[in-house]
Amino acid sequence: MDEPSEVALEDYARVVTRAQAAEAVPAAGEPGMIDGVHLCGAARPLSPATIEDIEGFARSLLAGRAGGLGWS
Repeated sequence: MDEPSEVALEDYARVVTRAQAAEAVPAAGEPGMIDGVHLCGAARPLSPATIEDIEGFARSLLAGRAGGLGWS
């Protein structure tokens, strides 16, 4: 995942969860891959649907289908 995609994922996760901040967690030993997103101050507990939504967005970024930063 390139840096602009990583930023888009962080922003998307932050907005969807209404978190105060979000940071992509790099995968150990796998450059360009993300293990998850660390959220700070999420407004509510994450539902399985919200988690799937964020994971789906990450998959679409990796596949080049998310449309860059134009998701918002």
